[in-house]
Amino acid sequence: MALSEKTREAFLGPLNKNNPVVVQILGICSALAVTVQLKPALVMGIAVTIIVALSNVVISALRNTIPNRIRIIVQLVVVAALVTLVSGILKAFAYDVSVALSVYIGLIITNCILMGRLEAYAMSNGPLDSLLDGLGNGFGYMWVLVVVAFVRELLGSGTLMGFRIIPESWYVANGGFYENCGMMVMPAMALILVGCVIWAHRSLNKEEVK
Repeated sequence: MALSEKTREAFLGPLNKNNPVVVQILGICSALAVTVQLKPALVMGIAVTIIVALSNVVISALRNTIPNRIRIIVQLVVVAALVTLVSGILKAFAYDVSVALSVYIGLIITNCILMGRLEAYAMSNGPLDSLLDGLGNGFGYMWVLVVVAFVRELLGSGTLMGFRIIPESWYVANGGFYENCGMMVMPAMALILVGCVIWAHRSLNKEEVK
């Protein structure tokens, strides 16, 4: 069965013209905090995608039974339960990444993207559309993190996913010509790179950006 235009837009919109980070300017704090290396940025992106998609489905399925006066509390409980589950899985199977992400996994509970999608979309749409909306926003968030982390780790450490990419023989200390850019591992550089991504995205999508 073909998906409706609304359903396709729920998934595809956040990947580009309605991206939560570069268009809506949401989730910036974690985008800046976990992008020194590609691996934790990728894991954070996957975690947010899973949590926003599943929480969207749960809230959408329960939306007609949730009293309006406590809807925010219910949303927070659902998100907190999913964050706790994901955090436990990371500690069990990827402890080093869990340590690298530190408190930022727990802070997913307060991520503007999650609460925004639950309130603005899941509370008024069906489970399928809400699932696709959650996946789209999660992937939209993740690609920004991956782009920023790719540049920062490659130019700041000469590695990707912890693997050496720039050969040791290229470095000045070994008689070569290259030095890592120390600015890339500093927090300020994350903000600059996110700004560059926003500028590039808006330049390529002039007609969509109002």
